[in-house]
Amino acid sequence: QAQMVESGGGLVQAGGSLRLSCAASGRTFSSYAMGWFRQAPGEERAFVAAINWSGGSTYYADSVKGRFTISRDNAKNTVYLQMNSLKPEDTAVYYCNAIDWPNIPVFDYWGQGTQVTVSS
Repeated sequence: QAQMVESGGGLVQAGGSLRLSCAASGRTFSSYAMGWFRQAPGEERAFVAAINWSGGSTYYADSVKGRFTISRDNAKNTVYLQMNSLKPEDTAVYYCNAIDWPNIPVFDYWGQGTQVTVSS
């Protein structure tokens, strides 16, 4: 089965940047569209960004459009999320998953996620 390991989270001030990584294994990574999701305390997990198998197409939630950039390196089985101009409302645990385009997670299981905390 596929495994996703997220990393790169941390504590940052509003306006700052972070780069998240998701290392995937166990399946043919390059054949899947991939996406990032996030879950804030007391809220449901929400879609953030998606990228198709080749990296040629991307799709973003309105709340992050223009601030976040998703990319992938199929040689490294890794998908990234560059987050700029961070806001306190971006505070959440961030997860990755394969995607049914453009924003439906494929696998029922999730990694441990990576915590992003943005202070005001």
